[in-house]
Order: sequence, then C-alpha cells, then structure tokens
Amino acid sequence: MARVAIILTSHGTLGDSGKATGFYFDEMATPYWALKDAGHTVTLASIQGGKPPFDPGSIKDTPDERPAAVQRFLTNDDAMAELDNTPAVADLDPGDFDAVFLPGGHGTMFDFADNAVLGALVGKIYDNDGVIGAVCHGPAGLLGARRADGQPVVAGHKVNAFTDAEEAAVGLTETVPFLLETTLREQGAAFENADNFNAHAVRDRQLITGQNPASVASVADLMLKALA
Repeated sequence: MARVAIILTSHGTLGDSGKATGFYFDEMATPYWALKDAGHTVTLASIQGGKPPFDPGSIKDTPDERPAAVQRFLTNDDAMAELDNTPAVADLDPGDFDAVFLPGGHGTMFDFADNAVLGALVGKIYDNDGVIGAVCHGPAGLLGARRADGQPVVAGHKVNAFTDAEEAAVGLTETVPFLLETTLREQGAAFENADNFNAHAVRDRQLITGQNPASVASVADLMLKALA
C-alpha cells in the first residue's frame, strides 16, 4: 500500500477582498476517504502546519446538502483531530511518501506557487517515480516543482486546472495573484479542459489533474488506479 501526503493551503484570506478562503473541503475529503478506504496511508499536512483554513463556501449548511465524503469527515473525530493538527510541509520527508495530492481552494493561489519547500517535495516525489495529483486550484502547487533535469514537472504533460474562463466567471480574475491556466501553459503544460464547471480529469504518466470541484471524484479514481 502507498503512503500519500495531502497538502493543504494555510492561506485564509482572499487577496485584498477581506473575504475568507482556504482549501475546498470536498477536494480534500473525497480523495482522503478514497485513499484510506483502499488501504493506503494518508497524512494530512499544510503549508504552515496546525489547523488549515477551509473555504466556508465549501461546506453547506445542512448535512443533506453536503457530499458524503465531507459529512463523513466532519463527523469523524479522528479525521477532524488530524485536520486540527497538521504537520508543516517543511517537516515532511519526501522519501517517506509514494504520492502527493494537492486539493484546491483559492487559498492555494497565495501560498502554493511560490513555496520552495512544497515545490521541492513535489519535485522529489516525481523524481522518485511517485504519483502527483492535484485538482482545481491545487495545481498551483506544481508551478514551483522541477524535475531532476531542471524542467518544470508539468512541462510536456497533459494538465488541467481551474481555467482562466472559470476564474472570470466567478469574478476573481483581478483578485488572484496570477491566472493558473495561463501560468501552466507558460511552463510548457499541454493544457486541456472541458466547458466551465464541467468535470474533467486527466492522467499523463505520473501526473493526475482535475479541472474543478466537479472533477474531484474522477481525480481520486485515477489516483487509485495509478497506485494499484
């Protein structure tokens, strides 16, 4: 069985808007349970350690409105305790993991791309033939990762993420510090996508990415297949 690190943003404010953000809960919970239920060992971690912020909009008010994985996580004492006390990404040894997964949420746009420690972790796991997964804004964490040959991890790979059109549709083009699709393309990724907010996921060798929250179940399934 594989050892998988799920890395969460520690950034809780949406730019200068004053609005709360963080990680998108279902993008963490769905792969968390999929991996654990398959027998893999999962470690939740975050950029700064401690309790990472989640986007309040990613948890509906009533249990019936929530994805099953989210409700299961919220009502599981062990899972919630793990989330409340995550190690910092700097405290992780890349050699201890066979895979890494990067959930999204707009917080990642502020502390994933320029985090050298996260980039080094992703790059080392890639070079060790590990599996790299990311969804929605999570691929921001791929931008700082380099292969042993010095090239971006995403270069020459089919990749998708929250698109520039989707960012415009939610009115945040001027709020985020950069556009994720544009930057992935600039690094040599073969970017592909579905229409706005439709599910789309792709696996290209070791790299698995999904476009938006609707894609998380497909990404989790591709992760399981890659780790089988």
